[in-house]
Amino acid sequence: MAIGFFALAIFLFFGLDLDDGFASSASAAKSEGVEITYGSVLKLMHERTKFRLHSHDVPYGSGSGQQSVTGFPNVDDANSYWIVRPQIDSPAKQGDAIKSGSIIRLQHMRTRKWLHSHLHASPITGNQEVSCFGSENESDTGDYWRLQIEGSGKTWKQDQRIRLQHVDTGVYLHSHDKKYTRIAGGQQEVCGVGEKRNDNIWLAAEGVYLPITGTK
Repeated sequence: MAIGFFALAIFLFFGLDLDDGFASSASAAKSEGVEITYGSVLKLMHERTKFRLHSHDVPYGSGSGQQSVTGFPNVDDANSYWIVRPQIDSPAKQGDAIKSGSIIRLQHMRTRKWLHSHLHASPITGNQEVSCFGSENESDTGDYWRLQIEGSGKTWKQDQRIRLQHVDTGVYLHSHDKKYTRIAGGQQEVCGVGEKRNDNIWLAAEGVYLPITGTK
């Protein structure tokens, strides 16, 4: 089983096309209590709606015009994979556990851009826009999100409810039932809101979770 995970990790990190069925079967890491470490590749599930945090090479038609971020209903879509990275110049290494309160970045596996937010209005609700921005070698503090674990957990595990708070602006990563009808038809808006709500709770779902190599 470990060999299978590492083989999939190679595919994921180099951004090769994955057969959706293969990607789905590789979610075998979905056992409770799996530790999430830097370098892990995962899907984030919106707790209430069960949609996955998603991006694709489609720009917003308003706001910043940057690459759009949505909630996606299909569990098997490979455009919902994100790589968990530390902040720029962090001493954290691949395989290190991630403590509550840590600042992380999420890199979209397929396009190599970063989950980002800034002072633009989101298309449907007029909340704060969440986009994908940058490249492999272009990232800034607009890509920084503070991990907040709900409850008593000290390090991020797969079965834990979390919030992600945008460091620059203070908003929480948020989604809801409001859906796009045109380019991203059937997909949910993902945005940022300024207060804690039930709809800014997420859980790590399918993915390839690298084993811990550093201390907790």
